[in-house]
Amino acid sequence: MKDREIYADLRVFPPFALRIDGRGFRRVLELLGFKKPYDEVFARAMANSTESLFKESGLNPLFAFTFSDEISFFFYEIPYNSRIEKINSIIPSFISSAFTIQLNLKDPVSFDSRIILLGKEDIYRYLVWRQAETWRNHVSSYGYYTLLNTGLSENEAASRLKNMKASSIHELVFQHGINLSQTPAWQRRGILIYRETYEKKGYDPINKIYVKTIRKKIIQEWNTPVFKTEEGRELVNRLIA
Repeated sequence: MKDREIYADLRVFPPFALRIDGRGFRRVLELLGFKKPYDEVFARAMANSTESLFKESGLNPLFAFTFSDEISFFFYEIPYNSRIEKINSIIPSFISSAFTIQLNLKDPVSFDSRIILLGKEDIYRYLVWRQAETWRNHVSSYGYYTLLNTGLSENEAASRLKNMKASSIHELVFQHGINLSQTPAWQRRGILIYRETYEKKGYDPINKIYVKTIRKKIIQEWNTPVFKTEEGRELVNRLIA
């Protein structure tokens, strides 16, 4: 029956992005009583799960970008002989496990996964696109829960929101005491996770001299710049160099 494994030889070659999304996470949020539309405990669990993949999976992502229940990983290299079946199964299953551990969940959760083919020159444009989606999600989420708080049903709130312009949603939310331009940066611009090299000074007791070594640490950037700005472009260029 080995010949029936017709997708086993599908391969992808770096650079590429892999994006995972939580499946049915709205129900998860409701059952766990998270704050709406955003809860820092949930966001931190997503960021920490992402960081654990850097540290414990044996994989070597270039960096990752996360918002809501979505994570995009970027790769210049990948094991498993570049097999798509392996990549698309191992990474979401690892994050599902890590996320379950982070929140001490009793019920299972799952993520779906897709691979996005990118040239090195495409990575920046992909990030700009996903950060724009971060902002759209931010506006619509605040609008939706603001409408629910006015007494509308879920269907009524979704229908009303569908016909509203972004400027109108801004005004609606502002009338209820929230300025969307002043919410926490991680809600508006997402969280970036990457490795950073640094020098560490130490003492060599054998040769009796002070030495410098290069180490790496994982950075969770909760104040991610807008990628369209010069600062944001410079950061991305440094990460993909």
